[in-house]
Amino acid sequence: MHIDLNSDLGESLAAWTMGDDAAMLAIVSSANVACGFHAGDAAGILKTLRAAAERGVAVGAHVAYPDLAGFGRRNMDVASADLQADVVYQIGALQGLAKVAGTRVTYVKPHGALYNTIAHDERQARDVIQAIRAIDPQLVLVALAGAPLVDWAREAGLTVVAEAFADRAYTPQGTLVSRREKGAVLHDPDTVAARMLRLAREGVLEAIDGSLVRVRADSICVHGDSPGAVAMARQVRQVLEQAGVTVQAFVK
Repeated sequence: MHIDLNSDLGESLAAWTMGDDAAMLAIVSSANVACGFHAGDAAGILKTLRAAAERGVAVGAHVAYPDLAGFGRRNMDVASADLQADVVYQIGALQGLAKVAGTRVTYVKPHGALYNTIAHDERQARDVIQAIRAIDPQLVLVALAGAPLVDWAREAGLTVVAEAFADRAYTPQGTLVSRREKGAVLHDPDTVAARMLRLAREGVLEAIDGSLVRVRADSICVHGDSPGAVAMARQVRQVLEQAGVTVQAFVK
């Protein structure tokens, strides 16, 4: 068995530090690198990309709404032409920086509110799909496991990797519990690691009400900005590997 372990990186901005990219890059197999719209500045992003290249970690474009003040977590009704151009712009910018860093962008993972919106909103989803196909149809799209977006993107010809979240609670319907609700974010490394091992082995997770929900995922995300993110990611990888599950990127 094998599974990818990813984290959101490159999110520091000027004097504001977010997460520990160096430590996370020693653990994860894929790095979702900010593109400057929700977080990150050019110099910091380039530094993260160089570190990813040194570690042999796969790189993805973590595209978002233009929302620095809200860290990309505020819903936006962006016109199609603007959304498509924004996604192309972000991927293109990261591709340029990645080339200088000695690596390349192999996938796209939308961030925050954009990620959650296009999981179910067909209009915005197809805008993002069209933007990816326009700049590089070989890019893989990372999407929420079980969301309609998975089928829409595959029907459009994109390769899709379904993703589960290590540090987030799930509803009985298989969706993420809103961050506004109690218990939405998980913090205990042992609990999180045990959940991810069960996901890898059985394809199920315990929902917030105690029921079991089926989640078919080939990648696991640990948010880089979560408290104790490094310890959590390290524990997840250790438990998976001790159980014989190989942690490896879904693309090279």
